[in-house]
Amino acid sequence: MKKYLVIGNPIDHSLSPVLHNCWIKQNLIHAIYEKKKLNSKDLENLILDVKKGKINGLNVTVPFKNVIIEYLDELSNEAKKTQSVNTIYLKDKKIVGHNTDIEGFENAIQSINFNFKGKKVFILGAGGVVPSIIYASIKMEAAKIMISNRTKKKAEGLKFFFNNIELVNWGEVPDFDVIINATSLGLKKDDKINLDFTKVGKNKLFYDVIYNPGETNFLKLGKKLGNKCENGKLMFVYQAFSAFKLWHGIDPLINDETMKLLD
Repeated sequence: MKKYLVIGNPIDHSLSPVLHNCWIKQNLIHAIYEKKKLNSKDLENLILDVKKGKINGLNVTVPFKNVIIEYLDELSNEAKKTQSVNTIYLKDKKIVGHNTDIEGFENAIQSINFNFKGKKVFILGAGGVVPSIIYASIKMEAAKIMISNRTKKKAEGLKFFFNNIELVNWGEVPDFDVIINATSLGLKKDDKINLDFTKVGKNKLFYDVIYNPGETNFLKLGKKLGNKCENGKLMFVYQAFSAFKLWHGIDPLINDETMKLLD
């Protein structure tokens, strides 16, 4: 039986096994997909298990999307450009790191019929998935991309890869058309982002990459202020779709049944 894993820390919130195991069953694949909480010191041995064929594929989530790169043999173009890996597989005896988050975010935005072209995009956070969101926003022709992170040094590090982004001090809220919460603030029920959005106006897009819980306090506030709100469920599904296709060579079904699994 083939074995697939999603790794992260924390990992309890991940619904990847629910989604992938549903697709595995639908396509009669002899495999299992599980989740595992790890520390950085465990990564080297884990990659060795992929090399030995004990594990057939990995998904990677916070906080390992960047640190795992040093253990890989090759990176796809998307992973190179973002220095972020969320999908790993063995090809010609080499461990390859790929990034399906870019495609996931792009497809999610297109599916809600929101046009990024010419828009001012304000991203909260600087780790994990942020390089992918920046890259996808550039591809979708956003006019301006602004980043704010509680640790400014981490945000400054992104300018090495994307020199046109603007850095905003944490606590300041610039004029924007789209605001994206890419921090982990929201995974816990009581988490709040202590920023003042009362003067941003209406009809903006408030987007949260968190999909579990389905409505964070950030989205509740955005809705209360009269804005369009979207969680990260579709991004999650589309990045998983791309990973599944990469591993199994099959386009899995995305339908109402699939989406209900994640409620």
